[in-house]
Amino acid sequence: MSKMKKEFAGHLTDTIMKRYPAAEKYPYRPWSYPQGYLLIGMSKLWEDTGDRRLYEYIEEYCKTRVDEGGKIKGFTGCSMDDMMAGAILVWMYEQTGEARYKAACRRIYEAFRDYPRTREGGFLHDRTRYPGEMWVDGVFMGQMFYCRYGRCFQEPACFDEAKRQLELIYRYCHSHDGLLVHAYSEDNLAPWAGEKGRSGYVWSEGLGWYALILSEVLDIVPGDHPAWTAAEKQLKELLAGLLALQDPETGLWYQVVDRPGEKNNWCDVSGSAMFTYAFQTALQRKTVQGEAYETAANRGYEGVKGRAVINSQGLLDIYGACEGLCVQNSYEAYVHYPQKVNGQEAVCGCLWAAVASERK
Repeated sequence: MSKMKKEFAGHLTDTIMKRYPAAEKYPYRPWSYPQGYLLIGMSKLWEDTGDRRLYEYIEEYCKTRVDEGGKIKGFTGCSMDDMMAGAILVWMYEQTGEARYKAACRRIYEAFRDYPRTREGGFLHDRTRYPGEMWVDGVFMGQMFYCRYGRCFQEPACFDEAKRQLELIYRYCHSHDGLLVHAYSEDNLAPWAGEKGRSGYVWSEGLGWYALILSEVLDIVPGDHPAWTAAEKQLKELLAGLLALQDPETGLWYQVVDRPGEKNNWCDVSGSAMFTYAFQTALQRKTVQGEAYETAANRGYEGVKGRAVINSQGLLDIYGACEGLCVQNSYEAYVHYPQKVNGQEAVCGCLWAAVASERK
């Protein structure tokens, strides 16, 4: 085995397409957030490189999942995770103008109308499971679709909704220095709920979802909309907070972000890749500037690549992340959660980080 040194984005997409010739085979089910996360990442790389294989891979997934009438195979609208994959259908409609994708996007948009919320209007993570719970993960999952829908179909109310979701998750989950804990439980119903209904821990991948959606809002929502202003303020605060918590040895961030070096805590490549994307794109749009941010972005990317190993088949393996982590009850549960090679979120996060880092 050997360490990956260059052309990371291309090597990683080659690996993904060889392991999963069809995107619906990507874990953990044929229609869910991992497909949206993966394919939006590939769409970003296609836009930068023009590699036709990427476009065809995305198009094949969309054609397979959406019939001529716009019905989406596997879509239920049961959770924010289920909504998120719709982001790639908006993108595909923007590329093709095909009526079936417009109809499919409308189906997902309509599913938000009766979706359960907190009393103040925050989308819950799931319709039936986790009653009263709003997760940072879910803000990413829902708004990845909702903001794109608003831009594509000229629905400015979508941007108003994005502002509300960002402000509510900040109010519910902000801990310190721009960092958010994993989730909020209205009426303290969840076993993990502490003071004011907040979970007790800043989980790296959860905070990473938050970093990504703030970045996406800045790239999607018009700059004169209040949602853009809210996202910019929150992202600046978050990135400033992350500067002090980057591991000096690896360039990564810890599984429990604000407890570096504590017993059994370890550096998580999935959340770190998300942070790296947020730093790189913030620098590119000049949301932040300066040597400290440039150093954090570059060290983060080197750290991410350092967790990629070329195996005996010439494919990349990504080490140092969990998979499918729900809100946990204790510090010990987060740091002892099993790690998995090539975790679905970690692979996608590394792709996003590579796209942003290799763009400059």
